[in-house]
Amino acid sequence: MDTELAAMPVIDIDTHYTEPRDLWTSRAPQKLRDKAPRVEETKEGNEQWVIGDLVLGPPGFCVIRKDGQKTYGVISLPRFEDMAVASMQADARLRYMDEFGLHTQILYPNTLGFAGNQMMKIEDVELRNFCITGYNDAMGDLQHSGQKRLYPQALLPFWDIDLCVQELKRCHDRLGLTGFTMTDSPESWGLPSLNNKHWDPLWAEAQERGMPVNFHIGSGVIPTAWEGMEQSSVFAALSTMLFMNNMKCLTQLIFSGLLDRFPSLKFVSVESGIGWIPFMLEACEYQMDQNMVNRGGLKLRPREYFKRQLYASYWFENANTRNSLEQLGGDNVMFETDFPHPTCLYPGVREQIQTSLAGLDRSLQRKVLYETAAKVYNLPLPL
Repeated sequence: MDTELAAMPVIDIDTHYTEPRDLWTSRAPQKLRDKAPRVEETKEGNEQWVIGDLVLGPPGFCVIRKDGQKTYGVISLPRFEDMAVASMQADARLRYMDEFGLHTQILYPNTLGFAGNQMMKIEDVELRNFCITGYNDAMGDLQHSGQKRLYPQALLPFWDIDLCVQELKRCHDRLGLTGFTMTDSPESWGLPSLNNKHWDPLWAEAQERGMPVNFHIGSGVIPTAWEGMEQSSVFAALSTMLFMNNMKCLTQLIFSGLLDRFPSLKFVSVESGIGWIPFMLEACEYQMDQNMVNRGGLKLRPREYFKRQLYASYWFENANTRNSLEQLGGDNVMFETDFPHPTCLYPGVREQIQTSLAGLDRSLQRKVLYETAAKVYNLPLPL
């Protein structure tokens, strides 16, 4: 075992927060209290999040039980009482992090969708807006309780650009949140695509504040699987296909001209792995040379854009990780665990770090495990 690597601090850039059952009902104004997201029992005695007649999903996509065991073959444990307390309480999360040698975690939501995209199913705009602000208020409280080790990312009401910018300012100025998560396909809901100048006020505000834009997989429209597949096969197939949604997003960022307009804005591809990125960049370079005279007016080449302002994370990859890191370097790659979701690295977090990084240059190890994340999310180095 590489003992120096084993002692390195880790900034885990993709974990999730299991929203407690009273997150919204305890914060809702009186007129929205009966409409706010709440937890109800199914006929089978399981629990699920609902808004009126709209079913949002299971309690929190947590598969780590209270006894510390991981349950396989399910997308979520059926009830809050089954789940590890570390999935939803700050003190317990910090104890879990200490046990597995994780100094800092970036946290993403569950119930509202990974970018709030579930909210597009709600016609009541006032309720939709409260769902976002109520969540962000709770994340401000969570970060305060996290002893400078828990950093939830904000949700934004992307359906209204003025409110979007206003909420970004509020989350940064009043709540101290360090970044936000954004849908990768607003056009799915009749909104302009991300390169449209409609979004420039948001990009300008984020760039000025140094806040990263996170594209977590599943933050847009979920792909469909073939009919007749067994349910666990469907989940495995969809989870894999979601990686390619992020490939589409990064490719379009590179060719769109958006990165020229906002040259210091940071974009992060979250929970999508890194093995496909060298191929994507090679393909982008080839397509530029074959199809774009004078680079189509773009100021940089694809690899240069990636190096300057695009980032990604990995967790389970082993077969080609070293080669990927040699091609991409450590300045644009970070480490994650996806706790407490079905594919999370649990309990073998430190084992995976050894498998994927042992023997590599110390400077590369430090960048992947914590230095690059500290730079992207504007965090103190965990030394």
